[in-house]
Amino acid sequence: MMQAPLETRRDLVGIGWMVATGLCFVAVNAIVRSLDGAVPAPQAAFIRFLFGLVFLFPVIWASLRGGFPRGTWGLFGLRGALHVVAVIAWFYAMSRITVAEVTAIGFLNPIIVTIGAALFMGERLALRRIAAIAVAMLGAMIVLRPGLRVIDPGHLSQVLASVAFGASYLVAKRLSERVPASVVVAMMSLTVAVGLAPLAWAVWVPPTLAQVLWLGLVAVFATAGHYTMTRAFAAAPLTVTQPVTFLQLIWAALVGVLVFAEPLDPWVILGGALMIGAICYITWREARLRGAAQTPPPEAAKV
Repeated sequence: MMQAPLETRRDLVGIGWMVATGLCFVAVNAIVRSLDGAVPAPQAAFIRFLFGLVFLFPVIWASLRGGFPRGTWGLFGLRGALHVVAVIAWFYAMSRITVAEVTAIGFLNPIIVTIGAALFMGERLALRRIAAIAVAMLGAMIVLRPGLRVIDPGHLSQVLASVAFGASYLVAKRLSERVPASVVVAMMSLTVAVGLAPLAWAVWVPPTLAQVLWLGLVAVFATAGHYTMTRAFAAAPLTVTQPVTFLQLIWAALVGVLVFAEPLDPWVILGGALMIGAICYITWREARLRGAAQTPPPEAAKV
């Protein structure tokens, strides 16, 4: 009799962690947007992760000394490779298109994660939740209006980033079943920094002190965001936590208008309203009918 209330509380905890994740990543978007492409994308990404290594060195050192379960290194390497592609593409997109556009295209990420969790990790997608996700995706398409605007290389780059991020987060979900959240974040910083180093060296330009400090702040918010995201994955199924990320569009649009004087597009408001409605419905249904989406034990999730 107490199982359902306990699961509902875990859902709410997971949703709370994902809200915090969204706020951290919107802060990251705003800072990178303010740099306006002054530092090449691979170099900017490398500096960001280099700061992350400094912050997470105690966790990395303790983890390396303690070792990992068999097969974990392969997952670390896979996630690192996916994240190298994702962060370079994302930094490039942020230098080309608006904050709202980057965020809207980024909604491919939770769609990929949610579908991937159902296909490869055994999580169920009830019909009503599928319909709500479709409505949320329609809202994102209204924001983008494909075919009614010129496609910039930044748009295509952000599509690539979203697909790679989605795949990376699926690997993070599997890792969260093996090691603590702090270790997942720390080892991602290590593997991505190693992967970015030669690419950054190839395009290196001397950064100013201000640029380095801003990228350090990016590392603070991004590291915190990845940690809270991993905690959300551990607390609740992906089908519960991922729809909450649609809130980032509203925050990103406000940042664009208030900080960067970008025009307020009424289509963004309409699309955002559809997304928020879908999110509220999914959250309510998940709290009432928790059995529709269960995260299986590791044994049942192997592919």
